[in-house]
Amino acid sequence: MNTVLVIGSGGREHALAWRLAQSSTVSQVYVAPGNAGTAAEPGIDNVVLDVSNHQAVIDFCRLQNVNLVVVGPEQPLVDGMVDDLSAAHIPCFGPTAAAAQLEGSKAFAKQFLEKHNIPTAAYGEFITVSDAKAYIQDKAFPIVIKADGLAAGKGVIIAENLAHAEATVEDMLEANAFGDAGSRIIIEEFLVGEEASYIVMADGENFLAMATSQDHKARDNGDVGPNTGGMGAYSPAPVVTAEIDEKVVETVIKPTLAGMAKDGMPFTGFLYAGLMIDGQGNAKVLEFNVRFGDPETQPIMTRLQSNLDQLCLAAIAGELDQHSIEWDERFALGVVMAEKGYPLGNDKDNVIQGMDQVPAGVKVFHAGTAASNGDVVTAGGRVLCICALDEDLKQAQAKAYEGVKAITWGSEYYRTDIGFKAII
Repeated sequence: MNTVLVIGSGGREHALAWRLAQSSTVSQVYVAPGNAGTAAEPGIDNVVLDVSNHQAVIDFCRLQNVNLVVVGPEQPLVDGMVDDLSAAHIPCFGPTAAAAQLEGSKAFAKQFLEKHNIPTAAYGEFITVSDAKAYIQDKAFPIVIKADGLAAGKGVIIAENLAHAEATVEDMLEANAFGDAGSRIIIEEFLVGEEASYIVMADGENFLAMATSQDHKARDNGDVGPNTGGMGAYSPAPVVTAEIDEKVVETVIKPTLAGMAKDGMPFTGFLYAGLMIDGQGNAKVLEFNVRFGDPETQPIMTRLQSNLDQLCLAAIAGELDQHSIEWDERFALGVVMAEKGYPLGNDKDNVIQGMDQVPAGVKVFHAGTAASNGDVVTAGGRVLCICALDEDLKQAQAKAYEGVKAITWGSEYYRTDIGFKAII
């Protein structure tokens, strides 16, 4: 039986830990630092651990006989947690620091895509305001401006006109709106189509595709308003037909894994390709993430039937080709409940009520929550993700919103149309 440590504190980590705890080959799951939701799950314990101190993580793993570490967020991956734990002979699922550059640097990712002829948007890379402004003078709008480094899912601005674009360039390169992450920027063409998330588990050479999904990045109904980390998601995504799936595997996934291996950075871990699919069924890469997406993880984990720990260990051993993956055939849909000010100012410490009134069969995953004096309180940003399963996507949506309506803390905000693109 395996003892597993999950690194992270958000909704993604709650979903991963919950699924791992249900595995027939797992006896104990720890989450560092976890949240109020993981603390309440059977078979899961939160641990106070400085995850930026890799030696402390190694010491904990040795003390508790942890034989699998699953890293949720991108920062520890970029910081080399997998490298350090692997060197200490502790199996750690995720990419090395070198491979994590696919997410850690937008410039690295765009150069990689170009080098290996993987379809993506036309772009320019800039470190000075004058060069960036010169580049956008004759460009069609809207245009996409991205901070190069990690910006917690918020370093992407869609500029609607030249004035907006110039202000954004100044904001990132001069006013340090995203700190060091924005000291270099990428400006790229705006792609039209439908977004989808294509996530695979990779072992450096082989891969297993996770269930397809689609998330809603914009804050408000109708996919308008500022970009967020994601306001909800559903799986599977009907936009990814069997034909498109095959095309994505051949034009994006296989060339990416082959290219990373060829460049001396074989990729092990969750590889997330954010795609834009046009009217002709052609996919272009918008971005790479080197970990599971949030909120896609929550509905995907509600559908996963296989033992996740076994798949992670097989990937670390380079043996994914010997495994398959089983899914619940039903639709899963998750609605994010956030603080009203998200993604900007976020209130905190509001007591969450009504979680015990959520209908049976609806799963509440915690993200920005904490325990305080016997209550569960908000900890800012995205607070909960309410998930439901059904043979019919519209029914899954209805069930999830029943759960949403049972919960309140006085300043909650959520979209009321998650899944609308796939519901006819």
